Amino acid sequence: MAAHLDTALGKAVAILRSFTAHDTQLPLAELVRRTGLPKGTVHRVAGDLVEHRLLDKTAGGYRLSGGLFELGLRASVERTLLEVATPFLQDLYERTHETVHLGVRDGTEVVYVAKIGGHRQAASPSRTGGRMPLHCTAIGKVLLAHSEPAFRAQVLAGPLERRTPYTIVVPGLLRRQLDTALDTGVAFEREESRLGLQCVSSAVLDADGTAIAAISVTGPVGRFHPDAHAVAVKATAAGLGSVLLRRRGLR
Repeated sequence: MAAHLDTALGKAVAILRSFTAHDTQLPLAELVRRTGLPKGTVHRVAGDLVEHRLLDKTAGGYRLSGGLFELGLRASVERTLLEVATPFLQDLYERTHETVHLGVRDGTEVVYVAKIGGHRQAASPSRTGGRMPLHCTAIGKVLLAHSEPAFRAQVLAGPLERRTPYTIVVPGLLRRQLDTALDTGVAFEREESRLGLQCVSSAVLDADGTAIAAISVTGPVGRFHPDAHAVAVKATAAGLGSVLLRRRGLR
């Protein structure tokens, strides 16, 4: 990233990317620490971002602005995906009354495009716009299973971060789960990203069999039995995939 920090755009992007999904605001000193840029530079660039409605100035520092949200809504692929997927996600929630996710792959992570949950939803580390490693989530596993072989091999080569005592960090075991996901059309997570949570996911496939996105249902250990929802999740993903292909004239 150091080379990119030599440009004005690189400095601005570094500041914006300093915010994680868990940050509501960040003080100037923390932006300086996370970017490695001089304090004066961060103050100047952050001021420009405020002027362009990409950051808001707060009493405690800075927060991401609504201007970024507007730009995000204009991202054509994600916007179309979310518009088409929303009725499917809502129907799946009504069938299960558990937390429903829609996610896409970005590098070695899942980005959560949508999350629907009711009053009794389990505490989950996921949030809309948030990220999680592929290998420890059901959505991530099914996306990884449908990825190109070279990328699968790269992820399996590690390192595989251990999030809980149940996170699968043995490449051979993870590879077998990915192969099973290809055979059955669903992948499972059993307390691998957070203790007390289980999940089942299925991929939304393109015409060539690659994954456009994935849908999952998540619930707490004890009440939620992911195997019981596998058929519903798989049918929802297949239905969404069919509609997306029709809209593109591929089916």
